[in-house]
Amino acid sequence: MTENKKLTVLQLVPALESGGVERGTLEVAQALVEHGHRALVMSAGGRLVAPLDQCGAEHHTWPIGTKSFSTLRLVGKLRKFLLEQKVDIVHARSRVPAWIAWLAWRRMNPATRPRFVTTVHGMYGVNRYSRIMTQGERVIAVSNTVRDYILREYPDTPADRIQVIHRGVDEQAYPYGWKPDLVWQQAFFAQFPQAADTLLLTLPGRITRLKGHEDFIELIARLKRRGLPVHGLIVGGATASKQRYLQKLRYRVRSMGMAADISFTGQRDDLKNILAISSLVLSLSTQPESFGRTTLEALRLGVPTAGYGHGGVGEILRTIYPAGLLPLGRIDDACQRIAQLLQQPEPVPAGAFFPLQAMLDQTLGLYAELAQSPVRTVR
Repeated sequence: MTENKKLTVLQLVPALESGGVERGTLEVAQALVEHGHRALVMSAGGRLVAPLDQCGAEHHTWPIGTKSFSTLRLVGKLRKFLLEQKVDIVHARSRVPAWIAWLAWRRMNPATRPRFVTTVHGMYGVNRYSRIMTQGERVIAVSNTVRDYILREYPDTPADRIQVIHRGVDEQAYPYGWKPDLVWQQAFFAQFPQAADTLLLTLPGRITRLKGHEDFIELIARLKRRGLPVHGLIVGGATASKQRYLQKLRYRVRSMGMAADISFTGQRDDLKNILAISSLVLSLSTQPESFGRTTLEALRLGVPTAGYGHGGVGEILRTIYPAGLLPLGRIDDACQRIAQLLQQPEPVPAGAFFPLQAMLDQTLGLYAELAQSPVRTVR
């Protein structure tokens, strides 16, 4: 990144609790500070605020992501904040914050206002509300899948405004072949004794119909009928609105006589450890993922991973581990492929695939280039 001008960059997210968007926000803030820039983050707060503060960034607690008409009251306040803090780049990573930022930004002097960046992290429903994510002076797409989605669903978005910056994983945090220590393993298998001495199949992800939990349960049942000593781990929490669906999944497992074969771990802070001890990690989302960070994390650890070959997960698997590509909607064929991977494992290649540093360099480079480029009219 060009060091001629030290930038003040404001990132906007609804909250800083957990998740790929939030971790990416923290990672970019850390990189900005390391390069001598000023990193601001605005959100409702959360457990990632502490590490954000520790790295030297500044957090401002605003309800910037609240889905309420009352949030519009923040528009004028944000416009004043941008002027007072002399913000050079405002980077919106979610729809409500993007609307507030855009409404504040568009009424500022085009010659002196901050430059406006958005990141399309997901393939949102196509409507006017979501269109705001394509209105940045630069629009970051987190995968080729997302870039194709933008051009297909919002064809009036100039292609030269879109820049693909794949999400990345820190190879030091996810070293190839790493395993958790024996103390952790003993504690885990004491909590889930039926998972010990089995082939562990892990499905990470929040409890929602889109993540493929029902396919996972069916796959475990079919693999058991084949005589394979598998145990399924469903790793992820359920929000209050998804508790009924979680109970439905639990009932289905019990009614199939598989209570000893599938464990629900709930929300975990040690997902990396669980991925590392798994025999196979699965991604079974019925709708294409925008990227698939957990798939990449597992592969970077050297753990075989299989998933439906669409969206960002398909991109990752085709690049790193094509043996793990599963046909969507063909459960028999998917089961056959998984059985082969368990009985005749294909090693995951080691390599710096989708490195975190590349994502950081490209993001900071985009900021620098935009800050130095001529102002042009954006509708």
